[in-house]
Amino acid sequence: MQLKTILNRVQKHPSFVYKNTDLLEDDEGLRIEVTVEPRANSKPLCSGCYRKRPGYDRLPQRRFEFVPLWGIAVFFLYRMRRVNCPDCGIVVESVPWADGKQQMTKAYAWFLARWAKKLSWTEVAATFNTSWPTVFRAVQSAVEWGRAHVDLQSITSIGIDEISWKRGHKDFLTLVYQIDEGVHRLLWVGEDRKAKTLLKFFRWFGAERTASLKFICSDMWQPYLKVVAYKAKSAVHVLDRFHIMSNMNKAIEEVRRREARSLVAEGYEPVLAGSRWCVLKRPENLTEKQDMKLADLLRYNLKTVRSYLLKEDFQFFWYYVSPTWAGTYLDRWCKRVMYSRIEPMKKIARSLRTHRELILNWFRAKGAVSSGIVEGLNAKAKLTTRKAYGFRSYQMIEIALFHTLGNLPEPEVAHKF
Repeated sequence: MQLKTILNRVQKHPSFVYKNTDLLEDDEGLRIEVTVEPRANSKPLCSGCYRKRPGYDRLPQRRFEFVPLWGIAVFFLYRMRRVNCPDCGIVVESVPWADGKQQMTKAYAWFLARWAKKLSWTEVAATFNTSWPTVFRAVQSAVEWGRAHVDLQSITSIGIDEISWKRGHKDFLTLVYQIDEGVHRLLWVGEDRKAKTLLKFFRWFGAERTASLKFICSDMWQPYLKVVAYKAKSAVHVLDRFHIMSNMNKAIEEVRRREARSLVAEGYEPVLAGSRWCVLKRPENLTEKQDMKLADLLRYNLKTVRSYLLKEDFQFFWYYVSPTWAGTYLDRWCKRVMYSRIEPMKKIARSLRTHRELILNWFRAKGAVSSGIVEGLNAKAKLTTRKAYGFRSYQMIEIALFHTLGNLPEPEVAHKF
């Protein structure tokens, strides 16, 4: 079977024919060069208006990199025609296998972009004997095409969160996900985590689509709360259960550290040494050693122990069904904490009282949205950012996130490599 037969099967272009195929080896390495010619009497397409126009002349030969065969680089060789267009003037023709001045074919760009979802960009470049910028351009073109053709209809639930994307946790990204049942994907990325950042999302999303939102899930970051209250009044705003418990764990850890230092300073036995995960993990997740350590700790009347017991009592809050009874339990729990004289826990109680109605929306939503979905997507986003450490450009990390989490559409093709 000839190579031209394979190409006509997997990459056929009606107005063009494959002529010569040559296997060459020189300083560039082993490669296959395929000469492409326009069919007789065919007219070129204007790259401005995409209409058939009379030819003007032909330019010097250009090389377009195609998908490698058997590990051998493949190039299309073609002399571009210039077009005499009455509307656009004299311009270079549009060819179906490449865009603009790109030196790689569309097929090769999509081939690299698909592999870039499975491997890091550096690994893709090394595996297919190409450069990192080539892989980046392939991913960029795939994301641009996907974003231009993405379907934004029937979105009823979104989740809002932020992640740090540079070392030092100083630079943040605001991420907005679609978290409808059966559809979990990244919708939008914004630089920083300010109110104006989230406002940009709602301007991009549009007033009509915003009005159709039923549920919005976020943490207690104040700029997000203000923007959601202003822009999406009709949606039920659910505070993220994960972040509420995460903040409580941070408060317990603060209490434990202070008390551990105090015990050492006063000459008492360091009973809190090595107890961090005993008080932060759920009882069912403790190892046997941690379980024994916790049982030993519970014999002491320490602030850390009291904080841990308050946290475990709060877990019963999530088992309520009625917002009314859940609110009653929350009020009683906060009252107990305010009498505890444990300042970090009192700070948590004050925060819960401030956001009481938004927290109770968890029960009004009746489980329609899950913060676990947002956290799962965030974990993938953080993995992407870890792979991208060293990128100084926000554009690069935005492209990487959309490529990994955007669930973007791809064009229909006759053959997927």
